[in-house]
Amino acid sequence: MPRSSRRLFVSVLATLALAPLAQAQDYPGKPITIVVPFSAGGGVDAMARLLAEPLRAALKQTVVVDNKPGASGMLGAMAVAKAGPDGHTLLLGSAGETAINPFVYKGRMQYDPARDLAPITLVTRVPNVLVANPKLPVKNVDELIAYIKKNPGKVTYATSGVGNPQHLNGELLASLLATPMSHVPYKGAAGQLVDVAGGNVDLSFVSYAGAAPFLKSGKLKALAVTGDKRASFAPDIPALAETKALASYNLVNWFGLFAPAGTPPAVQQKINEAVTKALRDPALAKRLQDQGGEPSPMTQQQFRDFIKAQSAQYGRIVEAARITPEN
Repeated sequence: MPRSSRRLFVSVLATLALAPLAQAQDYPGKPITIVVPFSAGGGVDAMARLLAEPLRAALKQTVVVDNKPGASGMLGAMAVAKAGPDGHTLLLGSAGETAINPFVYKGRMQYDPARDLAPITLVTRVPNVLVANPKLPVKNVDELIAYIKKNPGKVTYATSGVGNPQHLNGELLASLLATPMSHVPYKGAAGQLVDVAGGNVDLSFVSYAGAAPFLKSGKLKALAVTGDKRASFAPDIPALAETKALASYNLVNWFGLFAPAGTPPAVQQKINEAVTKALRDPALAKRLQDQGGEPSPMTQQQFRDFIKAQSAQYGRIVEAARITPEN
């Protein structure tokens, strides 16, 4: 190779090696949009808005929250999947539209989360709370188990929709007890909680933030949280796994940050570092806990492994319960 060609080759290699660093240094070059695939006022929306301010400070750029609800969170997720892969459009997604829906909707989805979205970091784990109508003749989980077994298929539980983590919470409980329950899906937390409080439905799996006003007023009673241990935001509520018959029970919702696939790795890493730093701030952590979340930052590889494990669990439940959009 002539000397001039070698110099050109070395120059090209050096340019390529420095390109990722330059991309990270130049990012962000314009305002960042965090897409929330649900309506304003819900749990994902609240956490996105709490996260936006520290990201503004860390990245020195405007951060806005854009609500794109519809189709069980899939409209918003699809908008991010099809956005320019430059790190300026992000998704704060939940387990549903990123890890459960592929099993429930299968070929009906217009995006593939594993192919079209790049996991940045887990933001919070969000255990649901199992709540009951105060007049239901049970005071704890052991009594609930006995009641369900005495009334197979007659105990009803409300959720905010088919195929979401709340629905899977109920199916997992029924599976471990080898006793069916009746699922009553709603279009949002407000309706389901009003009906449980009114005695039209026996139970509900719901976020702590949604249940808190009903619990404080005595209109609902909390029986357990759905994680494998008690939640920091509600240490007086036992975990379902504390009951011997449900020792393996562990199914929580979670919220994570995603970028469009193809976003430069250096940009992804810069976002990961900014979010991780923000979540380690005790003041922000407390505000997230007040919303029913357990701050849980991860490296990108840890988050990819987490999604893989969670997806496998969700897939088993969906298949065993034969969950489809129609049921």
